[in-house]
Parts: sequence; C-alpha cells; structure tokens
Amino acid sequence: MRRLPVYILIDTSGSMRGEPIESVKVGLETMINSLKQEPYALETVSLSIITFDSEVKQVLPLTPIDELQLPDIYTPESGPTHTGAALELLCRKVDQEVTLTSEGRKGDWMPLLFIMTDGKPSDIQLYNRMIPEVQRRKFAGIIACAAGMTARTEPLKLLTDKVYSLDTLDSTSFKSFFKWISSTIALGNRSVGATDELELPPPPPEVNVLL
Repeated sequence: MRRLPVYILIDTSGSMRGEPIESVKVGLETMINSLKQEPYALETVSLSIITFDSEVKQVLPLTPIDELQLPDIYTPESGPTHTGAALELLCRKVDQEVTLTSEGRKGDWMPLLFIMTDGKPSDIQLYNRMIPEVQRRKFAGIIACAAGMTARTEPLKLLTDKVYSLDTLDSTSFKSFFKWISSTIALGNRSVGATDELELPPPPPEVNVLL
C-alpha cells in the first residue's frame, strides 16, 4: 500500500504559550482520532510534526497513523520565529523520508503540507530562499493557516495560494481547524494521484478563506 506523507509545521513561539498551544494539542488529538476512524487513512497516512520558534525540531518523524503517539509540544517564554529554518528542515526530511517512484518501484503519493503560524518569519531572507525549494518538492497541496489577529498573511501567500485564518486561538477554533485538516487528508487519500490538484472540502465557520 502506498503511503500518503503528511507534514504539519506548528509555530511554537512565545505568543502561543499557555492556552493557544494547549488548544493546538487538543486539535491534533481530534485530528488523529478522526483519521483513525477512516480505514483507508489508517492504512495509508503517515504523519510528521515539525515545531518552530527560536529552535526548529522534528518532534515526530514520519509515522504511520496506527503507530502514532502524539509527542509533547513545548513553547518558550519568548524569542524569534524561525519559519525559514522550519522550511529548510522540512525539505531535508522530505528528501530523507518520502520514497520517490523509480523504475520497478512505486513510491509514496505526493505529500501534503500544513503550516500554522501566529506571527511572521523572523528569518525572512531564509524563508524567501526556501519557498522555491519547498515548491520543488511537488507537494500535492500546501495549506497555510494564520492563527490570531497578529499573524501576517503576506509571507504565507508567497508560499501557497491556499491561505486561511483563525480569528481566535481557543480550543473551539483549533478543534474545528484540525478536524477540517483530517477531512482534507482523508479526501487526499482518494484524490491524490487521480488529479494533480487537491480539492479541499469547505472549511468550517471558524476558518476564514483569504483571497
């Protein structure tokens, strides 16, 4: 069975400390439990989580959903948001973890990328340099979320045309967002490979479409 690799990048800089990051964890649990109820997703989806603040870490290597234990996610008290370094690590991990199709061997489906931030890149030069590198990896879909009123959408729009926003950083908003992600991933299981463009399901009321 071919895998569908899914990479989730989460901003854990200081302003996410407290209720916002706890709400993200609740949302992630909701998403994982939802995917475990989808038989085809359970067989095919593998998930990786990369966090970024002043440090960038892959807190979960690409792991099949049925083997997944959600890792601890911490936020520092303050510091910069190294989004560019997160994209740099993402490219390295995709190169290491995703199996390409070659002669005599079927590789993985094209991966999906979800990125959530509540601010803007502190390393904007590296961020801009990494955008074409990310796009060169041929993700089936890149979905970005600007979380909260201080999040900047302009840098995200350079990375993808699928940019959404959350007005509030509470558990209801994050649960809705991650439940929507799970339905997007489940849809990706059926559509990726059949079409070059991932069709997204309608977002819930808490998730705003940015044009």
